[in-house]
Amino acid sequence: MNWITGVVGKGSAFYDLVRFPHTVFALPFAFLGATLAAGGWPGFRETFWILVAMVGARSAAMTFNRIVDLRFDRRNPRTASRPLPRGAITVSTAIGFLIGSCLLFFLAAAMLNRLTLYLASPALGVLLLYSYSKRFTTWTHLLLGFALAGAPIGGWIAVRGTIGPVPILLGGAVMLWVAGFDIIYSCQDIQFDRQAGLHSLPSRWGAAKALRFAATLHTGMLAMLLALIPLAGLGGFWLGGVVLTAGLLAYEYLLVWPDNLSRVQRAFFTVNAWISFLLLTSVLIDLRF
Repeated sequence: MNWITGVVGKGSAFYDLVRFPHTVFALPFAFLGATLAAGGWPGFRETFWILVAMVGARSAAMTFNRIVDLRFDRRNPRTASRPLPRGAITVSTAIGFLIGSCLLFFLAAAMLNRLTLYLASPALGVLLLYSYSKRFTTWTHLLLGFALAGAPIGGWIAVRGTIGPVPILLGGAVMLWVAGFDIIYSCQDIQFDRQAGLHSLPSRWGAAKALRFAATLHTGMLAMLLALIPLAGLGGFWLGGVVLTAGLLAYEYLLVWPDNLSRVQRAFFTVNAWISFLLLTSVLIDLRF
């Protein structure tokens, strides 16, 4: 029984290491891009390898982030209980998991098509670079958004083997969406970031100004989603999804106030998880009818 308990505990630690539930942000957009490229849900082969690629890329990015940020996570009360700071996973084990995740990503890219394989290295490079960005730029949130913009673009390329204006516009919308909600999330660490010499918009501008800028980014996201209607030939169901997305974003800003950040986690995870699945569902219904 002891070994079973150990396996379960180690599995739970890795689950926490890569924050698996946060996959709900990028994964639906990868399949949204693939769905638009295929004119419907992609085939089994594409679906399987897109899923494998997303698991590999995200696991690599999150593990790398935890490794390079370990000395900060140990000092930050909000992150001190993560698996690496508390010793549930060793650094050497995390490095091995990182290498395995990278190999899994490259395997999936190779199994899809030539362009996905060619773009795998720069895409992974951007994902890993983000982990260092808070050390040198206030605009770290936009870099994270740029990294996750690869999800819908990669989904499109996985199906068609080419690039075009539709995935680029969708990727731009994801970039602004992610950057906006990452600013909201970063409001939790304003004091720590200032003390540790880390850069973020909330730590530089304060919560009030940073939240206003996040709202501006989310307005731009909605504009890009609307622009997809004529560009991708979408209709009323997609429009309805965008309108509901606008409502969810408005609700997100009702939850978070500059002088009351107690509901940031709820705004960050719950609301944005609904947005990603809502938009995927909207495009599936729109293409069906």
